[in-house]
Amino acid sequence: MNLSEKKFNVVVGVVIANWNRKELLRACLDSLAHQHHGSFEVVVVDNGSSDGSAALVEEMAKTYPVRLRLIANSANAGFCAANNQGIFAIDTEMVALLNNDAEAEPGWLEALERAIRQSEDVGMAASKILVWEDPTRIDKCGHLMYPDGQNRGRGSGQTDRGQFNRPEEVLWPDGCAAMYRRAMLEDIGGFDEDFFAYADDAELGLRARWAGWRCLYAPDAVVRHHRGATLGLGSARRLTLIERNRVLLAVKLFPWSLLWANGAFLLARIGAGMWAAVRNRGEMRHYPGMGGKFTAALALLRGTAQAVPRIPGMLRKRRAWREKQRLTGRQIRKLLLSNRIGLRELSESAN
Repeated sequence: MNLSEKKFNVVVGVVIANWNRKELLRACLDSLAHQHHGSFEVVVVDNGSSDGSAALVEEMAKTYPVRLRLIANSANAGFCAANNQGIFAIDTEMVALLNNDAEAEPGWLEALERAIRQSEDVGMAASKILVWEDPTRIDKCGHLMYPDGQNRGRGSGQTDRGQFNRPEEVLWPDGCAAMYRRAMLEDIGGFDEDFFAYADDAELGLRARWAGWRCLYAPDAVVRHHRGATLGLGSARRLTLIERNRVLLAVKLFPWSLLWANGAFLLARIGAGMWAAVRNRGEMRHYPGMGGKFTAALALLRGTAQAVPRIPGMLRKRRAWREKQRLTGRQIRKLLLSNRIGLRELSESAN
């Protein structure tokens, strides 16, 4: 039977990956309990939390208004593996992801489903993500990318004046709050677990785009997000993972015409980032003082060093992926550059 002809008992499955964020998880689940959507279920994949998160889910499941399930891992398997567990443990036509540090407005699921049903080739829908502490400020409205593989949320840090209130095509959705069509996931597979965390949604989204799927942004699908709650905005580990995965993403999915120029784009970004750091702007403002800047620089170097031995494996995946790729290298380059973030905006904003 064709997947599009299959009748699903529940339309949407919401997957939440969790690790030691019990109170944030409670607020997240409370927000889902008030969704207007009439056919959804929730699965929480707990990555070996020690703060009682798993017990909280089991307790809330007794009175939750829709089916709420727990998958309990004995250790932290990472964001990618946890989401894959949830995605393939449910049997729903659509799969939504929601970070444990995000809270959804009541119309969130309905708005995402409306967007994804616009056309059969729409495989993903992106949310309007606002900063929890200041909901007048935008966290992400879809994503943009710099040609060295670094990505940034569209509109990140801007005051919400309605500039992103129009439904439109975007490059890919942020994994904090997104919806994916089951048929698309069956076509291209789930998250690449070698990424563990960070840039994982970019890798999945770009892989889907290269396979011919589109992504629509749904401005009425609103969530509020506690930024950096997983590892912290000033975490050196976070920077290391971001830099490592930037390299791996480019090696796996970028057309050769951009990959050969990666070093030049990287140097330009480093130069712009250094100038922003002098003025205490951009990513480096989370690492104050000379000591903080030194810690950040070491974290970035560590990320590059960790990426190098993983490059052969990514090249093998690149070759294997060619069979699924439906866009040409020229089409991919055009799509990336048409969704390019400016160097100044990139260097003066923050992940």
